Amino acid sequence: MPGIMVTGGNGRARQLAAACPARARACCQPARSRKPPQFIAVAEHLSQGVPYRLSADDIFLTAGGTQAIEVIIPVLAQTAGANILLPRPGYPNYEARAAFNKLEVRHFDLIPEKGWEIDIDSLESMADKNTTAMVIINPNNPCGSVYSYEHLAKVAEVARKLGILVIADEVYGKLVLGSAPFIPMGVFGHITPVLSIGSLSKSWIVPGWRLGWVAVYDPRKILEETKISASITNYLNVSTDPATFIQAALPQILENTKEDFFKGIIGLLKESSEICYRQIKENKYITCPHKPEGSMFVMVKLNLHLLEEIHDDIDFCCKLAKEESVILCPGSVLGMENWVRITFACVPSSLQDGLERIKSFCQRNKKKNSINGC
Repeated sequence: MPGIMVTGGNGRARQLAAACPARARACCQPARSRKPPQFIAVAEHLSQGVPYRLSADDIFLTAGGTQAIEVIIPVLAQTAGANILLPRPGYPNYEARAAFNKLEVRHFDLIPEKGWEIDIDSLESMADKNTTAMVIINPNNPCGSVYSYEHLAKVAEVARKLGILVIADEVYGKLVLGSAPFIPMGVFGHITPVLSIGSLSKSWIVPGWRLGWVAVYDPRKILEETKISASITNYLNVSTDPATFIQAALPQILENTKEDFFKGIIGLLKESSEICYRQIKENKYITCPHKPEGSMFVMVKLNLHLLEEIHDDIDFCCKLAKEESVILCPGSVLGMENWVRITFACVPSSLQDGLERIKSFCQRNKKKNSINGC
């Protein structure tokens, strides 16, 4: 299945690039400098929807959301014996970075039957005195869930009880497809410190521009007292800056992007998500426990007991790629064996074709005693 990103990328890139006038280029400053216009713009943008205002000093600019992870994890790993709590399933870059920095990883579960909510009991049972932080991804990659205010409040209270900070991966914050609104974790910064990761690449559909940020929601100044904010600053002082011309464009991008821009993107993704969910429900060999409400992804369980000589999710994905030229992400790499992640950020015709190929593959590989196959 071709991995075609939602259409209009080149046109949108030109529109966004036009937001960087010649006079703005003169104000470019590296990410480690304090209080230039791009930092102020991000602070004002992220202050919307939270009960207090961020300042430019609460913002760190990074070369995409990936570098934000690369900055935060080593800072947390400085304490000997420290561990971090990661969601299962989750985004594998966190685990890879933790392993690289010798930071112990412990997993808490997400519950498919409850809209992939965090298993609070699992979360609490994994923590000990050496736990420094937990990661929450909302809207969720890979599950497509969007968490409610009530659920996030519970998570914040547990984090406060455990004495840990929350790393909120919110790069899909504007890509909400259902009726549930996106609630920034920073709303609960007065309960427990929050480091929020965001970027242009997903919500503005400009992957490759490599402009991200870490926002510190910490009105009680706990991260300042514990020197975590200072450690992030020190790390960025010897790290690569985002492209200066993208930094210069950032204030106008954030201030002048019309709501219709996001409505158009969400409309395309919503149409694709409806197609994806409907066709999955028509295929008895796979099960989707929760309709996607955000991001670009959905997690699907493989009903391997109905399939012949398909041993696990890796086997399924390899054979599917070979026989049907459809590429799925095996759940094993995300922490969920015998599940797969489907990306629906595709042109509808390509998505429909890919899902039909998955169905044909399953029917061709069904167990011989399986009857009434769909």
